[in-house]
Amino acid sequence: MLKPGELVLLVSPKGKRYLRKLAPDDKLHTQDGILPMAAVAEAGFGHTARTHMGRSYRIMKPTLYDLVKGVKRQTQIIYPKEIGYLVMKLGIGPGVTVVEAGCGSGSLTVALAWFVGPQGKVYTHERRPEFLKLNARNLAWAGLDDGRVTHVEKDIAEGFGCTDADALFLDVRTPEDYVGRIPEAVKPGAPVGFLVPTTNQVSALIAALEAGPFADIEMLEIFLRRYKPVAERLRPDDRMVAHTGFLVFARVQEPAVDLVDTDSPDCVATESDPETESQGEACAQECTDVAEELEDSRGLG
Repeated sequence: MLKPGELVLLVSPKGKRYLRKLAPDDKLHTQDGILPMAAVAEAGFGHTARTHMGRSYRIMKPTLYDLVKGVKRQTQIIYPKEIGYLVMKLGIGPGVTVVEAGCGSGSLTVALAWFVGPQGKVYTHERRPEFLKLNARNLAWAGLDDGRVTHVEKDIAEGFGCTDADALFLDVRTPEDYVGRIPEAVKPGAPVGFLVPTTNQVSALIAALEAGPFADIEMLEIFLRRYKPVAERLRPDDRMVAHTGFLVFARVQEPAVDLVDTDSPDCVATESDPETESQGEACAQECTDVAEELEDSRGLG
């Protein structure tokens, strides 16, 4: 028996999905008929419930993938294919503190809040209040509004709402304008990530990272191609979500400076070994002889 307020994923006979918060008095109106949510609550996860027309709907517990795809949107969201990689690259896990800017509708905020857990902290920044409100509603809908996320309404050009964070991610139009503020918000050596949609934005960002205290710069794009799961005719789907954005990663790192004292007695030029030099010369001559023999044989052919 499911409890009121639980999120349930209902799948129609044709595979259409409905993500709903369970309220036993509600009814889901579909083309297959009316599905009483009380019947869904009674059946439970892993079972089916029938509409008044006798069509069976499968009842499943939603995963994080379903939550990310199911948020109410007013902006383009970050897709699960990018989220999975960036969460690992940024080291997001239980108890981690992460800074996010450009939260939009909150698909990434939901994922970050899920991974940091009740002991972690997400500081999400957005200068447009309507997006912050939508973000908060999506977190409440996903059951993640327990204080692990702090909403910061400000322009990040003025700085971030925290210091000493473990990781940082920016999804803004001109991230190169804000890289100078990153070191004061995170721990030394912390990983940082960015999402931008065009190559010229990537170029501007990388130039800014190269000029700042950053190392291990990485830029990539992720494609996900699905297949039609028909055993007799296994083939790729005709359509795919292709380019959704470029991911850029780096580490906050002061440049290393090697100090070499040429006057030190430890810094002594070594003389070459005559025996080693003669062995090298002999090997080079042997290679030359083999190459000449091979060329002669080709000429004879």
